[in-house]
Amino acid sequence: MRTDGVRTDGGWAPRRPARPGVVVPSGAARYCGVVQISEQAERAKAASRVLATANRQRKDAALAAMAAALEAATDEILEANAGDVGAARAGGTGESLVDRLALTPARLADMARGLRELAALPDPVGETVRGWRLPNGVRVEQVRVPFGVIGMIYEARPNVTADAAGICLKSGNASLLRGSASCLRTNRVVVAALRAGLEAAGLPADCVNLVEGGHEVTGELMRARGLVDLLVPRGGAGLIRAVVEGATVPVIETGTGNCHLFVDASADQDMALAIILNAKIQRPSVCNALETLLVHRAIADDFLPKALDALTGAGVTVHGDGPSRAADARIVPAGEHEYEAEYLGLDLACAVVDDLDAAVAHIRRYSTGHSETIVTADAAAQRRFTDEVDAAVVLVNASSRFTDGGQFGFGAEIGISTQKLHARGPMGLTEMTTTKYLLLGEGQTRA
Repeated sequence: MRTDGVRTDGGWAPRRPARPGVVVPSGAARYCGVVQISEQAERAKAASRVLATANRQRKDAALAAMAAALEAATDEILEANAGDVGAARAGGTGESLVDRLALTPARLADMARGLRELAALPDPVGETVRGWRLPNGVRVEQVRVPFGVIGMIYEARPNVTADAAGICLKSGNASLLRGSASCLRTNRVVVAALRAGLEAAGLPADCVNLVEGGHEVTGELMRARGLVDLLVPRGGAGLIRAVVEGATVPVIETGTGNCHLFVDASADQDMALAIILNAKIQRPSVCNALETLLVHRAIADDFLPKALDALTGAGVTVHGDGPSRAADARIVPAGEHEYEAEYLGLDLACAVVDDLDAAVAHIRRYSTGHSETIVTADAAAQRRFTDEVDAAVVLVNASSRFTDGGQFGFGAEIGISTQKLHARGPMGLTEMTTTKYLLLGEGQTRA
């Protein structure tokens, strides 16, 4: 048996030497096991008080140590992930969802790099949002502060574990991470490594916590008001709806991505094809992937056969209405609820629309408020689309795959918020803070 590496889906990955100064727990000492939410949350609350007063240098050093710990645990993480991937395939999970679950050496390296990129970003904590002086001389300042303890409930995507832990830490928050059972093996090892990095940097390990157990544990986390300050669900529509409707803890809602792209009559068709292919097939299993293609009637007969050549060649099945099928017979009939679908795979809904008004009307009817795109050379059409389409991100002549915290320069993201409170779109460091007011006086009293 080979001992110089670890088996992965992509083949054999060499073992990497441990990083100096970071001791990663072995399998026998992994951070795992079910404990009471109240107990975990109390420990997280205590850790959050340490974080609230930690300066940028301490937090950045911790992020660097967490990144090094992930790299030191590469073999163990990939081995655990192979177990999760194998179990998912054995259980009949589709390959697009398996892709969301799977780690490779490159993806793991990206997780570590994301933590280092967070360390390089400005610290939002303590930033003065605005300030003014009252006529009586009292200085008023609104400053950014952490929430305290942030709970995450999410499906698959082990990279979310590192991203969420890192963003919460940099913004001064302790985290309670509730991943799905499908990723439990991986998350145990990832969280063990992150906690080891925290301890190596001199911060409490309880800044990052893995929440385990059955559905009742999720319910406890959702109702831990007073212990958990904010809850962020990230996953499918069912998960998000359950959290929004059942939680007593304040929730920032992330949303599903029924993302549309409208090809206007004036569009550069080669540009449109390139954007469509990137938005659909670059990584079809994620929420910013294209799910519905709308084509202006004036160019449908010319453009759709070109689009089908490219899409079917990439393995995409296109589901469309009567006019789109008339333009290309390779398009299969769209079902009754097809335009509401978030496929998360190599399927794409398609419709021919009469004009910009019809495109906007279709988007208003079916949009989940995530990311909506127009490809056009018409400045007036661009302006109307960006003004009239209500979504977290509206794109012009660019792929919806850019709706991503890393692409925005945030280092990583907690998720894509589709609600309209203080956080909308990719949520990075700033969105994981709240504010408080400081009043600075010299003995003034109110008359």
